[in-house]
Amino acid sequence: MEDVGGYNNSNVKRARLQSLLSTLLDDPVLKDVPKNPSVADVDTLISLELGSAMKLFVVRMDNTMIDVAVPNSATVKDLKSAVVKKVNAKEQSQMGHRHISWRHVWSNFCLCYTNQKLIDDKGMLQDFGIRNNSQIHFVRHVASRESGRHSRCKKRRFFHGLSKQS
Repeated sequence: MEDVGGYNNSNVKRARLQSLLSTLLDDPVLKDVPKNPSVADVDTLISLELGSAMKLFVVRMDNTMIDVAVPNSATVKDLKSAVVKKVNAKEQSQMGHRHISWRHVWSNFCLCYTNQKLIDDKGMLQDFGIRNNSQIHFVRHVASRESGRHSRCKKRRFFHGLSKQS
């Protein structure tokens, strides 16, 4: 590699590319592109513009809304991954490093669309009637008896109810 003023050629190219990328990301037209986009992020945004992806609005329990873009063929698992990525990026930019236990979140809450809980990770979003610009809500979720798991919340209500009857 050729050295240019103490820098090798690849470092100069990387610096120029980074400068160009930051200039592009400051453009108001590209405001929905994340600050450090991956190839998948850019691909999804291009698909959104071409109509082969959909933008969804997820309403959190505090009534704040986040928007995510997923392919038209996305599953519930893909939507959850997009939500995790978006929330983690937002938390990182606003509050610095903050760990969210997504295992805890998904075991106590689920996403819901028109009173249909999106529990099956393999379920296709289109099968639930989810289309571009749909609103999806976070709701509390207590596992059913069929799944063989009970959340602590349900156990607490059960035992709390027993103590009231005594």
